[in-house]
Amino acid sequence: MLPSGKTSGMTAIPARVTGAYVGASGFSYPTWKPDFYPADARPEEFLRRYAERLPSVELNTTGYRLPAEGHFQRWASETPDGFKFAVKLPARFSRQLGVIQERFALLGDRLGPIRVTVEQAADPGFLALLFGSLDPSFRIALDLRHESWQGIDVSPGIRVDDWEADAPFRYVRFREPPYSDDDLAGFAARIRPLLDDGKDVFAYFRHEDAPTAPRYAERLLKLLET
Repeated sequence: MLPSGKTSGMTAIPARVTGAYVGASGFSYPTWKPDFYPADARPEEFLRRYAERLPSVELNTTGYRLPAEGHFQRWASETPDGFKFAVKLPARFSRQLGVIQERFALLGDRLGPIRVTVEQAADPGFLALLFGSLDPSFRIALDLRHESWQGIDVSPGIRVDDWEADAPFRYVRFREPPYSDDDLAGFAARIRPLLDDGKDVFAYFRHEDAPTAPRYAERLLKLLET
């Protein structure tokens, strides 16, 4: 359900592949016209048109400056049932964690996993603060950038790009385009057994000026259908 009993006004689009939340890192790119968005599409239409074709999007903007309430409410209302947003936790989350959680919750059932980018060296106290402060229902994916985190248990969260995580979902990011059809078939071969096992897979292709990311996402979903 959307917050405050609101509905999106959109027809629910069934997931093409159950549990496969494949998309791009962002959606608000005018350079994706006219190859992905129609040439006459207005920026305020981009999310709706994106959500008509893909089941999920990764939002990086939430990691730099927390958008106002209206943004989250509008994002939820412009997407169909079953659509998921992967949001990024702001770097200085401890200073406004209550507000952050309230804003994220405005997405309602459109809220997917929360990605937490960690640049610092391994610190168990950081994990204790993070998981002790966040709603336990949130799905947390840790993007650990420092090598000292190697081998450290991060549960109840998971690591980004950890295909073997002991968790009901995976979070993978494809950051090294271009990708051939064989590459995409290889990704599908790794994802399909996870879906068959009842896992949700959130997978996002890096934004480029040309609309390669949504095209890769559409092709990967097509391969998963077969």
